[in-house]
Amino acid sequence: MPSALIEVRQQYSKEVETGIMEAVHAALRESFKIMPHDRNIRLLVHEPHRFACPPDREKPEFYTHISIDCFAGRSLDAKRSLYRAIVNNLEPFGIPNNHVKIMSREITAENWGIRGGQAACDVELGFKVDV
Repeated sequence: MPSALIEVRQQYSKEVETGIMEAVHAALRESFKIMPHDRNIRLLVHEPHRFACPPDREKPEFYTHISIDCFAGRSLDAKRSLYRAIVNNLEPFGIPNNHVKIMSREITAENWGIRGGQAACDVELGFKVDV
């Protein structure tokens, strides 16, 4: 049940935006073993002057920042796999691997309100977090 926010510095076509979102979702499915229907991904397009990036990037228009909020408990190997999969999945869109920054924030289940206002720790999630 991760929630992902993808932030970019340029306008893409609708097809490319959808593809970028699917690239991140595919990486989450593969690495965190989430369900295919478990999709909570947003893409936010910034005007370049409103989204500063490191000045040494060759193609600053492709700089991409991804924030992933997720339940605490994934292994370091699962996180490493996620980071690699995201970078690899974004490469076909022309996004250089050193232009992707990924931040994973782990939140304990009691700090997520889901399914009609229940604490996630009180709900059978239907998937394993400790992958």
